[in-house]
Amino acid sequence: MSKKRGLSVEEKRSRMMDFFFEKKDFFQLKELERQCQKEKGITSMSVKEILTSLVDDGMVDTDKIGTSVYFWAFPSKASQNRKRKLDDLTNRINDLDEKRRILADNVKKAKIGKENSEERSQLLKDLEEKKQKKTSLLKEIEKYRECDPEVLESVRKQTGEAKEAANRWTDNVFSTKSWIKNKFQFEESVIDKQFGIPEDFDYIE
Repeated sequence: MSKKRGLSVEEKRSRMMDFFFEKKDFFQLKELERQCQKEKGITSMSVKEILTSLVDDGMVDTDKIGTSVYFWAFPSKASQNRKRKLDDLTNRINDLDEKRRILADNVKKAKIGKENSEERSQLLKDLEEKKQKKTSLLKEIEKYRECDPEVLESVRKQTGEAKEAANRWTDNVFSTKSWIKNKFQFEESVIDKQFGIPEDFDYIE
């Protein structure tokens, strides 16, 4: 014959709450140890431990009257506790749903402007070419600094033309940034990052 399985902690807690709800009365610890063992099968040795856990969880009330400590729990309070907990969980779920919605919107907005387009690719390509040409011409100026004045003047003229062209493209870049900023309410730092525009990007003096 198999040995009878003892009650789990949760089973003891549930049975003790049933005892309180059925009796609708006030009890001292000694009374609970005796009656819970007799009526609910909870060993008297474990009554105090189970009772303490229920008090800690706010499921059973306790108070000291004179020199005696009493314990009680009524169905009405249990119902209120369940409703309060349900309301709390519902509010937390609603908060999480709202945070998820905001996050989804932010992700959607962050994707705007990342789409590849011929216009964007051409703009970046032309900008890079002008930057490279400017760098090359500046090197030429340095190389011919002490050379023939006519050669130097020619290089300077080319540099001036390149600077004007670069500044025109700089105008285009700033116009495009302004349009994106007004259209999608993006910060300039976000636009610069998405288009690979350096922080010190500006007109050539």
